[in-house]
Amino acid sequence: MSEIPLVSELRAKFGEGIIDVNLEAIDEWVEVNPSVLVEVCQFLKEAEGFRFDMCNSITVVDYLETDPKKAAKVDWEPHLEVVYHLSSIATKLTLVLKVKIPRWKNGVEGELPTVPSVAGVWATADWHEREAYDLSGVNFLGHPHLKRILCPDDWEGHPLRKDYEMPLEYHGIRGR
Repeated sequence: MSEIPLVSELRAKFGEGIIDVNLEAIDEWVEVNPSVLVEVCQFLKEAEGFRFDMCNSITVVDYLETDPKKAAKVDWEPHLEVVYHLSSIATKLTLVLKVKIPRWKNGVEGELPTVPSVAGVWATADWHEREAYDLSGVNFLGHPHLKRILCPDDWEGHPLRKDYEMPLEYHGIRGR
């Protein structure tokens, strides 16, 4: 498939900040370097021909293979992908942005990885980022009020990480 105008404009404006593109996927996606994420999002929202005025969801995918037999066959290092589903009411376009980040900041287990917040671009990102932080342990830098949204404030860990172990009990309530 030939490159669509959106991708051509992104490549021209952000150069090496656009890491990869897949136009053959069911949901076409663009992988963006975290260092230009906010600028790319601002451009996508404001560019006249695109006007991505909705951030439908922000999710985190944990690429960690816990089965040793399967882990030997994968061709990627463990990492997280922050996935942004965007759409435009005016142009009826949809797009998926992806940002790959390490599972742990600086490779130190327990240190949450970071990605810039896009809550200043789309107001809905506020709650999406809080949910991603709560369940997957991604720290959104610059978020105005990053705290847990689904789990209790004193909950330990992030339940959607593949290496998460459910506690045996929580305040006297059996967990498993």
